[in-house]
Amino acid sequence: MSNSKLDDYLQQGIHGAKQTKPDERRRFLTTLRERVVIALTQGEVMRKGVEPEVEQLMDENCDAHLFLNGNISYRYLSEYIKAAEKRGIEFTIVTNKDYDSELGLVLAHDHAIDKEDIYLGKKKPVIQTAPAKKKGFLSGFGKLFRK
Repeated sequence: MSNSKLDDYLQQGIHGAKQTKPDERRRFLTTLRERVVIALTQGEVMRKGVEPEVEQLMDENCDAHLFLNGNISYRYLSEYIKAAEKRGIEFTIVTNKDYDSELGLVLAHDHAIDKEDIYLGKKKPVIQTAPAKKKGFLSGFGKLFRK
């Protein structure tokens, strides 16, 4: 066995098998972006109730796997777990102590599907604010020197 093969073998024994795209796998809760059906942020998972779009996609993708962020309280995850079990979808709660993904839920296949739009995409309300009054450069300065 050559030295490079021996070194690779020892490194795998110490650190585990090499992974492709480790940053992407951390973000998408151990899976790859190309496999994702839908992804929800942690905030979207913590809303009351299961998102109807997620339930619909679970019905359409019964052979997919549900990955849940273990850094979220179980009381929020339990609703999605029940929805997955109802449809016979396997799930995994992923906890990474070194990296907390902004994603809270990922429904994915074990093969590439290359779906373009994977995020829930609820539009946030636009908050209108009144324009601030413009003050002159020295307007606050004058208060300091008044008697």
